[in-house]
Amino acid sequence: MTVRSSRVRAGWGIMVASALLVSVGCGSDASPDISVTDTATTTTPPVVSSAQRGVVFASEPFTSTAEVAASGASATKILYGSTSGIDGRETQVSGTVFTPAGTPPEGGWPIVSIGHGTTGISDDCAPSASPTLFGTIGLVAPFLDSGYVVAVSDFEGLGTPDPHPYLQPDTAAFNVIDAVRAARNVVPDTSTRWATLGLSQGGQASWAAAEEADSYGDGLEFVGAANLSPAADISPIISSDSEVNLSLPQQLLLPYVLEGLSLTHPDLERTDYVRGAFEQNYDLLTSCLTSRATEKLGLVGKVTPADTRPATAEDADRIHAWLSDVALPRQRASGPMYVVVGTNDNLIRPEWTEAAVERACADGDVIEFQARPGEGHADGAAVPGAVAWVKDRFAGVPAPNTCGS
Repeated sequence: MTVRSSRVRAGWGIMVASALLVSVGCGSDASPDISVTDTATTTTPPVVSSAQRGVVFASEPFTSTAEVAASGASATKILYGSTSGIDGRETQVSGTVFTPAGTPPEGGWPIVSIGHGTTGISDDCAPSASPTLFGTIGLVAPFLDSGYVVAVSDFEGLGTPDPHPYLQPDTAAFNVIDAVRAARNVVPDTSTRWATLGLSQGGQASWAAAEEADSYGDGLEFVGAANLSPAADISPIISSDSEVNLSLPQQLLLPYVLEGLSLTHPDLERTDYVRGAFEQNYDLLTSCLTSRATEKLGLVGKVTPADTRPATAEDADRIHAWLSDVALPRQRASGPMYVVVGTNDNLIRPEWTEAAVERACADGDVIEFQARPGEGHADGAAVPGAVAWVKDRFAGVPAPNTCGS
């Protein structure tokens, strides 16, 4: 039995939301969906084209939080054009664009493209379905208050008919960059100067966007990427070199990972990696992050470490290789980066990210790396420093570089 079902969903529930700290999950505060035409794949090979990058196909007012409204900012929900990183075909992606109050500065509003943390893999988990963007509004508001346009991509397959290629870095990078183009179409007084800030899954997206900014981001001026608890390289999560004992948050990440990998590796067999209570409740465990919370709470004590181990050493090596193929860095970044990990992160181990940073430094990247003592995954305490770092890049302050230190 392969992983991909007709419309699976991703997540765990409120009982581990504090452990994951990736985002607030799917709720009932959805704003109206934009009507999307189904673009199901046909027998004709996909067309590779850049003609629709950032083109806005639909837009409507977006009702966000009272705090955003009180600031005088406006928000728009959009459907925009992007590109699949898997096969190069044209895609349509939903998202939101926020415009600050006031008069744009000379040269236009600077723009920040936000990469959101994990919410799930089904349409109802799209951040644009929630006034708070399922928690991501906390990354948006500081920039609005300082006079930046902010774009938040839902990422391909969240809110649109396509499946969501979870942790596929090229797709995420293209979505982040094309959100900048789309925002400039929505807000004509927007500059070509842009930065990106991402958290967890979105931290991988912002890092990947930094690597693609010169090539795919042609016509735009990239100033830097801030990546908080990025899922840059999670290949060490499973290896045949040692016994696999996933932490609870890592167990909860596994269905997302399997679903994402199944899009590029359709021969992946779910039962090679999950069994027991995990396999029996797979549909529940792949529901939106905080949906069906009571049922998920009922699984406490039933799921064991043995439920999420590869069946054989060959299975472990196979998934390790697949994850290594999408690990960052993949090429030199187009601008400076800020990378933050919490030393108590038991989802994406800090040493994994530190090793990725060391490889990027060896490639010649300019990176300020911080390992923050006592903080966990995607800790909110790291956000103010990231916002300040991004503002400094727009202000022309030389980027700090801890590579080699």
